[in-house]
Amino acid sequence: MPALPAACLFDLDGLLLDTEPLHSRGWSEAARHFGAQLSNDQLLQLKGRRRLDCAALVSSWLPRPVESDDLLAVQQPIVRALLPNAKAMPFAQELVEHCDHRGIQMALVTSSSLEAVSFKAAPHPWLKRIQLRVHGDDPELEAGKPDPAPFLLAASRLGFDPKTCWALEDSQAGTAAALSAGCHVWVLNEHGLTQAMDVNPRHINSLGVVLDMLVSTDG
Repeated sequence: MPALPAACLFDLDGLLLDTEPLHSRGWSEAARHFGAQLSNDQLLQLKGRRRLDCAALVSSWLPRPVESDDLLAVQQPIVRALLPNAKAMPFAQELVEHCDHRGIQMALVTSSSLEAVSFKAAPHPWLKRIQLRVHGDDPELEAGKPDPAPFLLAASRLGFDPKTCWALEDSQAGTAAALSAGCHVWVLNEHGLTQAMDVNPRHINSLGVVLDMLVSTDG
């Protein structure tokens, strides 16, 4: 990976905010309401995808498929009640603030809708430092993760070649999207090991790894 990125392209759920367990709980309870028990593997497949794409997948796993609106009518109230309690991931705020102070351009590249991001981000004013955002319902977005379109759109709006950008992700879908876009990808897995430098994607167990690298180049 290059010593410094032209820009950092941040996922939100599971990367900057610890919301993934809350979303998983909502989908699990919605599926149970319609007679299905979701496996851990199925829940992993939902990570990083847009709400309607998740609903379509969950519906396909039910004994009898239902409309997305019917699934969301169960899932959304559960999640909305839980999200205000979501905490920042370790070193997320420090990393965003360091990029801001250092003048490194940033973009939020999330599958969540504009309305959902506004709701989730409200308790975390430091997220306002990331002004450029690509939401899951962005009118210019042709497809959601794992398609590379979200990262390509973010890089284009910033005016950078995706190959000069760092993408920070935690999901399979997001990682696939960022790699396909040509980014240098950091994949957060708190329960995994941090890999050596010369791999892409590079798996890390803390955003502190990224922060330390940026701090080490400050001089």
